[in-house]
Amino acid sequence: MRGLSKQQVCLFNRIEALLATRNSEVQPDSGSRTRASVAMILHQAADDVEILFIQRAAHDLDPWSGHIAFPGGKLEEGELACQAALRETYEEVGIDLGQGRYLGRLSDITGANLPVRVSCCLFGVDRMDCRPVLNEEVGDLFWVRLSDLRKPGSHLQSRVAFDEKSFEVPAIRLPVDDKPVLWGITYRLVMQFLHLLEGDGCFGK
Repeated sequence: MRGLSKQQVCLFNRIEALLATRNSEVQPDSGSRTRASVAMILHQAADDVEILFIQRAAHDLDPWSGHIAFPGGKLEEGELACQAALRETYEEVGIDLGQGRYLGRLSDITGANLPVRVSCCLFGVDRMDCRPVLNEEVGDLFWVRLSDLRKPGSHLQSRVAFDEKSFEVPAIRLPVDDKPVLWGITYRLVMQFLHLLEGDGCFGK
């Protein structure tokens, strides 16, 4: 990659500082839940921050088939959380986060519908340097502005289906045509990040 601009470096410095001053909850490994890790990938646009999302490909054996997510997956034996996020991101979308900037971790999330514990590692990149190549697990990739994720009108209660069940959940309607709502673990990670930024002058209200 060609390197980050001064503006990007300042933004990522601020996010890194915010993550460093909070107490991330890294839960002990009880062995009862599958360990997984995802990457929240950030880009400094001209007047906003953008976050990368994927839509998982439709697959009968994938419980998250067609859902909005971050790139990521299960930890392999001996892997640390952010090592898995790096590997899975490269395998799924062809982005080498080792050339970006690691910013820190959010608190781990445990699944409400499946026995999984998910870690989320944050990375800053220059979007212009990313040349995504999607594998068979990913149906689409797109960027969403932070301001769009924060709009009160985008937050709603939505009926979703999972594992042959249907229920109402908090969700975010994304400003991208023909996409399902953002909900579940990815929604909870996004909300955790938004709460982290609340009250910080660099990101508004």
